[in-house]
Amino acid sequence: MEYALITGASRGIGKATAIALAKAGYPVLLNYLSNKAAAEEVLQMIENEGGKAELLPFDISDKKQIEIALDGWKSAHSNDFISVLVNNAGIREDALMVFMEENQWTNVLNTNLYSFFYVTKAVLQTMVTKRKGRIINVVSLSGLKGLPGQVNYSAAKAGIIGATKALAQEVAARKITVNAVAPGFIATDMTKDLDIDNLKKQIPANRFGTAEEVAALITFLASESASYITGEVISINGGLYT
Repeated sequence: MEYALITGASRGIGKATAIALAKAGYPVLLNYLSNKAAAEEVLQMIENEGGKAELLPFDISDKKQIEIALDGWKSAHSNDFISVLVNNAGIREDALMVFMEENQWTNVLNTNLYSFFYVTKAVLQTMVTKRKGRIINVVSLSGLKGLPGQVNYSAAKAGIIGATKALAQEVAARKITVNAVAPGFIATDMTKDLDIDNLKKQIPANRFGTAEEVAALITFLASESASYITGEVISINGGLYT
């Protein structure tokens, strides 16, 4: 069987993506770090709709944890492989650079950028061998235009955008596509502390997007219909930045 692995699948865009991919027919692997109750709720929602899901907890910034978790999964699923990877999990630690602490820089880079390398490398070899795969990286408007107070986050997401374009060229001949989705302001836990009413005025669509709208785009990129799309960064931002 071909599985889809979604990092940060217990909430927000990850949760919506896991549900959407399960509805599209994929058995899904729900990665989470600490919120087991939320991840179990997502699993239950998928199973209630007739889908298949498994929990796969690990810290995406910890290379050893990733190796142990994925090696264990592969040992238990010798006839299966992960054909879709959605690198979604991430954190923000916003501060003006003049006040930014070194740990705020390293935490965000490790969780948002280094994790891309660790997790993707762990599943890429099998995709190459099977000559099939979809890698979809959730980046951000911050990685395209930069946002004040997010020098760390903008740097991490811009790094993934560059890596997306480079890796897409490396693996295209093996029928593996690599794309990025760049959400603008989406109504999730990560944006609940923002001044929503004021920010909506800056968005031509006059609203925040939904996690389900982002998930729909990711699901399309995971489909056979998107087999000729690779190395792209697709914005979903209500016209805020194009």
